[in-house]
Amino acid sequence: MNALPPVFENWFARHGWSPHPHQLEMLDQAMAPALLLIAPTGGGKTMAGFLPSLVDLADGTHEGLHTLYISPLKALASDIRRNLERPVAEMGLPIRIEDRTGDTSSARKRRQRADPPHILLTTPESLALLTSYEDAARTFAGLKRVIVDEIHALEESKRGDQLMLALSRLQSLCPDLRRVGLSATVDDPQAIAHLLTRHPDPCRIVQADPGPNPDIRMLETDTPPPWSGGGGRYAIPAVLEEVKKHNTTLIFHNTRAQAEIFFHHLWLANDDALPIGIHHGSLSREQRERVEQAMVDGHLRAIVCTGSLDLGIDWGDVDLVIQVGAPKNVKRLVQRIGRANHRYNAPSKALLVPANRFEIVECHAALAAVREHDLDGETRTRGPKDVLCQHILIRACAGPFKETDLLAEIRTVGKYADLTRAEFDDCLDFVATGGYALRAYDKWQRLMQRPDGLWQLRDPRATRQIRMNIGTIMDPETLKVRYKGRGGAPLGEIEEGFAATLTPGDTFLIGGQVVRYEGLREMTVQVTRNPGKEPKIATFNGTKFATSTQLSQRILRMLEQDSWPELPPHTAEWLHLQREVSQLPKAGRLLIESFPRDSRHYTCVYGFAGRNAQQTLGLLLTKRMEELGLHPMGFVATDYATLIWGLDPLCDPEPLFDITALREGLDSWLAGNAVMKRTFKASAVIAGLIDRNYAGQRKSGRQATFSSDILYDTLLRYDPDHLMMRITREEAERGLVDFARIEEMIASIKGRIDHVTLDRLTPLSAPLFLEHGRTPVEGAAQDRLLAEAEAALMADAGLDGLPV
Repeated sequence: MNALPPVFENWFARHGWSPHPHQLEMLDQAMAPALLLIAPTGGGKTMAGFLPSLVDLADGTHEGLHTLYISPLKALASDIRRNLERPVAEMGLPIRIEDRTGDTSSARKRRQRADPPHILLTTPESLALLTSYEDAARTFAGLKRVIVDEIHALEESKRGDQLMLALSRLQSLCPDLRRVGLSATVDDPQAIAHLLTRHPDPCRIVQADPGPNPDIRMLETDTPPPWSGGGGRYAIPAVLEEVKKHNTTLIFHNTRAQAEIFFHHLWLANDDALPIGIHHGSLSREQRERVEQAMVDGHLRAIVCTGSLDLGIDWGDVDLVIQVGAPKNVKRLVQRIGRANHRYNAPSKALLVPANRFEIVECHAALAAVREHDLDGETRTRGPKDVLCQHILIRACAGPFKETDLLAEIRTVGKYADLTRAEFDDCLDFVATGGYALRAYDKWQRLMQRPDGLWQLRDPRATRQIRMNIGTIMDPETLKVRYKGRGGAPLGEIEEGFAATLTPGDTFLIGGQVVRYEGLREMTVQVTRNPGKEPKIATFNGTKFATSTQLSQRILRMLEQDSWPELPPHTAEWLHLQREVSQLPKAGRLLIESFPRDSRHYTCVYGFAGRNAQQTLGLLLTKRMEELGLHPMGFVATDYATLIWGLDPLCDPEPLFDITALREGLDSWLAGNAVMKRTFKASAVIAGLIDRNYAGQRKSGRQATFSSDILYDTLLRYDPDHLMMRITREEAERGLVDFARIEEMIASIKGRIDHVTLDRLTPLSAPLFLEHGRTPVEGAAQDRLLAEAEAALMADAGLDGLPV
């Protein structure tokens, strides 16, 4: 095994530390072409990844860029730079370390290309931009290692696909480049290794001691969770008590809107004036940075947050994580738990707060999965073609290329390893001409093939526009929010659709503050302070998680138990009552309940396929019911069920679930639906068909939507098999409507449908009635009306006598 140089041994000794075995193994395996480290949070992954580079650079002989570090977060890159600079300075190593993100000045970026540091820390987007310059070969000359941090967070995202394509380009420029991946505990290390490596080369995997199991349990509250909803407001008194007991608490939410609502009510209940902050992606950079610095300085007792703090930033003295709402995904829960006690071999401490009664079951299923180290994985997909089209444009910016060389380079990326020549030619033709229906327009004539067979940009001046639009992150259509007046401080962003509903005098929440809408000026929402009025809630896009397939299956297995001693009495009795009145859903079978209520006929389908798929199922089933003359009127969906109501009873559900008919229904529905136009816009921007940025300005969401709608309608009419239309169908099915999970559900039940006809609603279906038509609560009167309606509904379902 390679020995640590004395200067490193002495540095560890001065701090009373010893290098972990996996850190020494990473040094010993440093010459492997690809190396993946799987280690728990706080396990010293960063030092393990950089140790071979620091040892290489310690003698001061290397000139230029040696190691490139890729982070999924700008803030993480900055944090790692600060953490690296300390040991480098303490050991007196002649190593220059810099970061390069969207916040780096243009002058510094130009200097970094001409005179790169020894270690450069950046993001996937900034790396793609670097590879687009003609001098990329000079910038990366001498590059020895690339480190991809938090690689599990990039595995199933287009940012990860973009990164791996950029790495294929780097590998061509630097054939001896060694790849290192750093990951938290994952369900399938081989899949992550396959993502990291240069196909078909092998990747060595180093697995650290996973350390002790986390200390994770349910938060006990005096008030039981409500029957529906997702805010967790009922638990605020108990959450405040936990905050008082700990140094710093991270309070995670699954959506930005839920985080805003919870923070607002937490602050109102904060009688001890504990310093509490809020952090999510729709807040202004200035506000996020103030919160981050306050966390580092230890000035905050709690931070209400979303996925913006999921990843491995070491924020101060965090000793407790609270997850409000069911985690939906076990891997995500483990990642968030790891933010607490960010030290090796120290158990992380976390509390789960189910937002409603059914989430109690889901949270217990997630707890069992964590204890058994049963992490959920998603189906691996082929590389998306919109990202590939963007990569071809990026490659063209760097200079002429030979198509066979580029294809061979792309096929070294695992997700594109089976890319056919016809598929590649289709993408190349689209990038070059816009495709059949658009090739008559000069705007999309971007590439030309020279007499020597090489491809190049038709107009070299196009490089600026292409570079301005590099990236796969699709920002929501938002407007900036600022305080009114000259130099008004920025607060963040709200969606255009929400802004359109505001009239002067309306109030809403942003950054935990109640503000008053004054008007719209130069695409900026102007507000003033107004803490006294009940607010509306800003609608933030963000990520809307669906319960994973593995967690859903675990829940179904729980429901097959004879009893549930691990559950609170009110929840266990609820499930027992469901079994008495009807039956509980079973794995491998589909439970459908039909019953009348208030002169309507209801059908409840327990598919456990996740919210997106259940929503899509509602659309398709109501379409099928219309065709069968059943007069459906509407539906509502959750992660586990779809409730449909109409004028006629359902007698035979089997014809509804013919997969061919459902597929045809999906195709016809998608063809004329706004979902397709939204998906088309996102893919068209990524593929380079639509520009989101122009020199000196940025398109508003409405402008971009208008131009993309025109393009979509044109292609639908004149070229429905255009590459962008095919990409759009693939993306819509995979992401927004999740039809694959419907297909998976139907295949698993194999026609085994349990149709139970009853004369009243059932205990398990009752909460879905409360999902229907819910509106923001406005005042005490509305609270009382909702409470009375809920009490009547639960009495009808026989749930009014359950223990608390």
